[in-house]
Amino acid sequence: MAISKTAKTLLIVGGIIFALILVSVIGLILMAETLGKPSVSKNSVLVLSVSGPLPDYAPEDPMADLVGISQPESFTSLITQLRKAKADSRIGAVLLDINFPRIGWGKADELRAAIKDVRDGGKPVYAYMQLGMNQDYYIASAAEKIYLPPAGDIYINGFAANAVFYKGSLDKLGIEPDVIQIGKYKSAPERYTRKDMSEGQREVINAILDQYFVGFVNAIAESRKKSPEDVKALIDGAPYHGNQAKELGLTDGALYKDQVYSELKKRLGYEEDAKLKTISGKKYKEISSDSLGINNGERVAVIYASGAINIGRSNSSPLMGEMVGSDTIIKAVNRAAEDSSIKAIILRVNSPGGSALASDLMWHAIENAKAKKPVVVSMADMAASGGYYIACNANKIVAEPSTLTGSIGVFMGKPVMSGFYDWIGQTNEYVLRGKNAGIFREDKKWSEEERAKMQDQADKIYYTDFVPKVAKGRNMDSEKVNSLGQGRVWTGKQAKENGLIDEIGGLEKAISIAKELAEIPAENEVKRIALPKPPSLFGRFFGSDEDSTFSQAQERKAQELLIKSLPEDARRSLRFAGIFDRMKRGEAMMMLPYELEIK
Repeated sequence: MAISKTAKTLLIVGGIIFALILVSVIGLILMAETLGKPSVSKNSVLVLSVSGPLPDYAPEDPMADLVGISQPESFTSLITQLRKAKADSRIGAVLLDINFPRIGWGKADELRAAIKDVRDGGKPVYAYMQLGMNQDYYIASAAEKIYLPPAGDIYINGFAANAVFYKGSLDKLGIEPDVIQIGKYKSAPERYTRKDMSEGQREVINAILDQYFVGFVNAIAESRKKSPEDVKALIDGAPYHGNQAKELGLTDGALYKDQVYSELKKRLGYEEDAKLKTISGKKYKEISSDSLGINNGERVAVIYASGAINIGRSNSSPLMGEMVGSDTIIKAVNRAAEDSSIKAIILRVNSPGGSALASDLMWHAIENAKAKKPVVVSMADMAASGGYYIACNANKIVAEPSTLTGSIGVFMGKPVMSGFYDWIGQTNEYVLRGKNAGIFREDKKWSEEERAKMQDQADKIYYTDFVPKVAKGRNMDSEKVNSLGQGRVWTGKQAKENGLIDEIGGLEKAISIAKELAEIPAENEVKRIALPKPPSLFGRFFGSDEDSTFSQAQERKAQELLIKSLPEDARRSLRFAGIFDRMKRGEAMMMLPYELEIK
């Protein structure tokens, strides 16, 4: 049906008006952003909140802030605020408000190093906690002063590692795991096949706890000027309330926050009746690193691989958490490798592993990129199993002393549901063509012949792919790698001693090494380009690549709300059930043997 000239004119005029309105709105937002930049008074105190999940990286969208959409704080942002505070002559001191950050011990090491760096730059850092557990106090101990309110408590009671097993639950449901694992220490399937720790798992967890505990004790002893024996005795006597902690020298005062502000005024030379000038971390984020001269120069790509490894695109959900998608990382690596303005690539890995196939695809992309420019890996809390696979061929690998890494091994399996089907009254009848067509049927365990086939698959992945690639990347022979493998988890310190990593440190150390390899002078700053590029505010609102329509995005949000209503332990159980279910498709898994929670 033809459109009249009047209708055409109205459509054109309407389109122009809409475009003008859109441009005006964007212009006003950009103007508001420019005019709304906070000012920082001389001799201010930067108040940083150290709390919550703190994912390794979260994109910062100024437009989201302007329209009132909250954005998650990230660990990278926290470290950046400390780097800026060190360089900013207007910041006189930093106050850390520590309130149960949900990070691992690798990131805790990295945060302590960043705090020390600010102090080495001549600026005091104070820490304040209302209630402090082991990790909270460990972070706070890097500060010049530690304060707790009189009614506050610190629970530095020593370390406890909790390993969870699901065999009892599966037994009740009539589900039997049929699994293959390679390596004495590749105990990931044991969460489904056992009700307690195996000898190998117990050996590794004890070794990790021993190192963590010694590092914890020595760090406190050094910062609080005590002997390790005295610190151990204090740990055995914990917990302590605010005044006890002060008397025992674990803190510098049992004070309320306003009283801590008074202490900071004295430290910074304020007049007694003057008001302490403070700026929050949320406001200080709006001060660009570029304006302080710490994010300019040659370009270095920082590619974030955070979460369990999977085929496809990276995504995040309340149930499965962050997921590293092979398609997303490969695209980012290829983009950085092909961009001649990018002089080096940092792969920041924070992953327990996952799909063997996805890991291998990313390894190949990194191998190609390494032929064009230096690739350096920075390991955060963990880079184990598949997380180590994608790191092993880098030019250099950097990890914190407490990073969990290694776990060179593989497992495969499937859930046998016959008992569950009997329980609910379901019957299955398969009609097959092909000798092994029923290899993934859910009502029967593998036959001897089928198991032999799956064992051959697992052997190929471990002995033909994983071990030789680690051997090549780390300049070792395969026998040596196999002796370090077998699924064993190492801390960063142990990995350094065994040649699985090159240097101890965090992202800043990785960047300094990348500069050296790219022949960038050590004293020069670099511009960090974060990849993969996040979706824009409009993309997130109307549907990104992952949620192609607005309705799909809304449906996903509704599902997230439902999952978030479940207790954390229930979500963890469902998460591991999801991993177990994926194996029935024949996926070989390279994962950290356990979700290790050390408190």
